[in-house]
Amino acid sequence: MTRRPIIGGNWKMNGTLASAKRLVADLRNGLGSHHAADIVVFPPAPFLGVVQGKLAGSSVQVGAQDVHPMASGAYTSGTSAPMVESLGCGFTLVGHSERRAWFGDSDERVAEKLSAALHAGLAPVLCVGETLAERDGGRTFAVVERQLDAVLAAHRVPALAKLVIAYEPVWAIGTGRTATPEQAQEVHAFIRDRVVARLGDLFGAQLRIQYGGSVKPANAAALMACPDIDGALVGGASLDARSFGQIVMAASKRSPASSGGSR
Repeated sequence: MTRRPIIGGNWKMNGTLASAKRLVADLRNGLGSHHAADIVVFPPAPFLGVVQGKLAGSSVQVGAQDVHPMASGAYTSGTSAPMVESLGCGFTLVGHSERRAWFGDSDERVAEKLSAALHAGLAPVLCVGETLAERDGGRTFAVVERQLDAVLAAHRVPALAKLVIAYEPVWAIGTGRTATPEQAQEVHAFIRDRVVARLGDLFGAQLRIQYGGSVKPANAAALMACPDIDGALVGGASLDARSFGQIVMAASKRSPASSGGSR
């Protein structure tokens, strides 16, 4: 089964309104309109409306970096999923490792946020992955399984139709270190098998799983040549339109024969 690759650009807490506008203009000019991959950028919350407006009608979609689990209420500084959807955005990250580490998002809170995103009609990109200590301790699969099960146990297949999973080894984010294609593929295959076990063969075969962790133009093609890697969640390189465009091109050139999954 061929899965359409998905490339996400997570801008994190970077830039100003002026630099966001410049980046959007560079993306529109550089990416064109026809790709064999879905493209989504995740700007900081204050820029969502402007970025969405300037990318409307282009090949680039827009998503939030996080949503609050509640739809409305006295939650100062929160951004709800309905707010994001009302701007015309179609995606949100959920459970990014920096949210887990800096803001204390537990597996249970991540599951609540994912439910809120689905209820609002957003496509959630569920981020899972292990720290360096967890990898060195041989706990990679146990950690990823726990993070997955917290979400999968609460939903049935129809509700998760828009789900994307991003495997992001925490030890490879912003460090310059990258999991080898073999290391990444091993965890992606584990994720797909776990999803199959919980939600069935068809859903598991259709599910798109991104790799996130110091993805660059130099390593993108090798990573996305792996059978269970269906795209990339890009951090620093997404702030440069040329580098991001090269990663998109690497996904667009991915052979359909390489996207059939490990099963």
